[in-house]
Amino acid sequence: MSELNQFYILAHIGISFIGAVLLLAMWYNINKNFKRLLLENDSQRRLDKGLVYISLSLFVWVVSGLWTLVAARLGINGGIEHQIGINLLSTLNNLFLLLALFYFVEAPGFIYHNIKNVRKIIPAIVLIGIVSVALALFYKNEPVLGMKLGNLPDLVLSGVLSFFLLTTLYKTFHHRGLNVVAIASVISIILMFVSQLSEVFVGFDLDFTDNLIKIISKTSLIAVFLVLATTWVIALANTPAQDEMALHFTDWSSLKITIPSKNIINQHVDFGSKLIQFKNLLKFALRRKHGMGSDQCIVVNASGEIKSQAYLTRIVDNLNEIIGLEEDRKLERKDLFTFVGQSQYRLRFLQDKIKIDEQLLEEFVADKDHTNYQDVINPQKK
Repeated sequence: MSELNQFYILAHIGISFIGAVLLLAMWYNINKNFKRLLLENDSQRRLDKGLVYISLSLFVWVVSGLWTLVAARLGINGGIEHQIGINLLSTLNNLFLLLALFYFVEAPGFIYHNIKNVRKIIPAIVLIGIVSVALALFYKNEPVLGMKLGNLPDLVLSGVLSFFLLTTLYKTFHHRGLNVVAIASVISIILMFVSQLSEVFVGFDLDFTDNLIKIISKTSLIAVFLVLATTWVIALANTPAQDEMALHFTDWSSLKITIPSKNIINQHVDFGSKLIQFKNLLKFALRRKHGMGSDQCIVVNASGEIKSQAYLTRIVDNLNEIIGLEEDRKLERKDLFTFVGQSQYRLRFLQDKIKIDEQLLEEFVADKDHTNYQDVINPQKK
């Protein structure tokens, strides 16, 4: 092994190890300092759990680098034994990345919060790893038509997962207003995939260029993960605690709301002509206060009771506008609503912190468009 390659491997191990440890440390502190908030609804998939799998993925990079050093010491670096070990570790890395995506809200819908699909995808990833090992053994890691076929299945799988990770991180940072970080995440993932081409295509194996791209892409991607963890901590710190929030519907289009951490104390809010937003918020409140189990949730999609998530955003925007909150105190959707999964949302306010005027309640359920709410309310009145 040349000194250049040895430097790259040692740098690869050091950077990956430091990144993995930092992510684990941030995960530990998130769980320690925000335990009550995280346990508010443990059924929802949380980004802090995804950080654990990202950290484990980085530890796989560390093991991969150590295995390369051991292979060089044993004189099998680049041989079939070394390549099989790399293929198996790459399969494990892909599994951890898939499990991490399972906890990202912006991940593809068939992955996020979809345990059935993930259970189907995991055996597929394992099968691809087995195929890679079989091809490496069959072709003795020798190039065929300018390609190392033993690495081809793993490259294809890495390409697919890289695309999912790329779109997920871009949407995550873009929605949080961090467009520069969103673009940086895209560039780093693309560079990382490009650096893997040399493992399949013989003509791409330029040591210096390849190693330089790998160092840049991995370092920048680890930095992106750390920024992601930091933004999650900030989001948790700015999320109001449930037990401090109160909501009182006094009349049509009128309510009082209390969220001390946002400097909102028994604030009167008049929705005026924006009756649709008021009714939608009242629906959430009725289900949260009187419903049981899944009846506390409302499906928000084209076929659901509320047809678009835009209506949730409008509720929050209207509250911010009417109350006149300062920029750093404005309510966010996560402050009022909890995403439970499968397009279902629930109001965050505790049941005993929600009050609804009796006359308003009677008039609402008597409306022909809301008669289904009688089934939600009646069990509580028995």
